Amino acid sequence: MTRPTVLITGASAGIGAATAQLAARAGYDVAIHYNSDRDGAARVAETVEKEGGSALLIQGDVSNSEDISRMFLEFDAQFSRMDALVNNAGIVDRSSRVDQMTPERLERIISVNLTGAILVAKEGVLRMSTAHGGQGGAIVNLSSVAAVLGAANQYVDYAAAKAGIDTLTKGLAHEVATEGVRVNAVRPGIIDTEIHAKGGLPNRAVDLAPLVPMKRAGTAIEVAEAILWLLSDKASYVTGTVLDVSGGR
Repeated sequence: MTRPTVLITGASAGIGAATAQLAARAGYDVAIHYNSDRDGAARVAETVEKEGGSALLIQGDVSNSEDISRMFLEFDAQFSRMDALVNNAGIVDRSSRVDQMTPERLERIISVNLTGAILVAKEGVLRMSTAHGGQGGAIVNLSSVAAVLGAANQYVDYAAAKAGIDTLTKGLAHEVATEGVRVNAVRPGIIDTEIHAKGGLPNRAVDLAPLVPMKRAGTAIEVAEAILWLLSDKASYVTGTVLDVSGGR
């Protein structure tokens, strides 16, 4: 039998990379999407192959609808079907109050974290939904605890986009519930990944750990484990759900 396939956006590092590794270990062939970090994506591909999976590198900017269309065509050229999608690509900017945010920053944050995620989910549905000739599957979106905490004085724009992901998850799950596609999300808390440094706060995970009831930051693997469970048949009666992976925060 052929192995199931999964496309993971933003998979060159952090949660996406950890998810790719665990997916290959669980029996998936993996399409590894990246925007600019090809070297990181190539290292993830090596990990996937060591775990027994086939790896495909796909470059694209998820804020660009033409890139998204091309990404999925490249997936189609390599794999005969899509079984799962992890909608993980996301960015933050430097810490800022709302009254200091520029329209350019807001456009970029929303287009990558929300608009792009919706368009990626659309392409996944077109391939997996039985209404479109697919064989069913699962989508996991990446939200954030910021969606419910607000991220005041830091990333309110990012938090607002992630709140949109929560709504996307619920609404899309209802739309495709009878079409063989389950749609869920994970809502990570403080996770020790590279995204904090990209936002100008490389020590953020350590600094905020005392605010977490478990008194530590989480790891990318811990989030990836939750994602793989939601993709699996063990979660066959779970859809429209947002699962907190936040140490209680």
